[in-house]
Amino acid sequence: MALTHVNVPPENHVKVLDGQGWVGLIDTLGTETTIVNAARVSFGKIRQEMDERDVALLHYLIENRHTSPLEHIVFTFSVHCPLFVRGQWHRHRTWSYNEISRRYTEIDMEFYVPPKLRKQAENNRQASVACEDFDDAALREVIRAQNEQSLKTYESLLAAGVCREQARGVLSQNMMVTFWGTVDLSNLIHFLELRDSEHAQWEIREYAKAIKKLIKPVVPHVAEYYESKGEVW
Repeated sequence: MALTHVNVPPENHVKVLDGQGWVGLIDTLGTETTIVNAARVSFGKIRQEMDERDVALLHYLIENRHTSPLEHIVFTFSVHCPLFVRGQWHRHRTWSYNEISRRYTEIDMEFYVPPKLRKQAENNRQASVACEDFDDAALREVIRAQNEQSLKTYESLLAAGVCREQARGVLSQNMMVTFWGTVDLSNLIHFLELRDSEHAQWEIREYAKAIKKLIKPVVPHVAEYYESKGEVW
């Protein structure tokens, strides 16, 4: 069987970051019916299809934070993102991760260039603000040149015989990395609450929005609940 590069997006994926990144849904375990069956397991009955009472139960579970039944649905995603986004993502320790390693390969090296630069917020050290009159074309070119220079330095170290595990240290935080992440629905919802927020960095927020698009067909009544609260799914 032929192997496919991990940097190739899966068929079911959503592009983000002006097309430079993507997130794809690799696998799913369970359905919304699994949730209500788990909630009613003490009665020893199993339903095969959702009805209105099941939908009401599902919404009740979410509303009242009875989240353990939601843990019986599991998603696996493939994510192509800059290293700094990966760093933020990995703070969510309820996920399981595996990623491409530059100890083993130097193929498919890509670097992120922001489609639009933002200015530092004056009253928040960890926040940025959009600025429509900010002429960033020349500054974005500086970022692009620095990305290219870090790659040239990396390649020159490899050519001189330096091992990949040390040479990779010169690569920019804008380097794109591909990883797999697996998480249950309860912890995924927590991730989405934090990362699709006006307080989250724009880049990772783009991935959270994409994940909502990917999982909505799998958990339509979960999406319906949050949409009823005014959220976008």
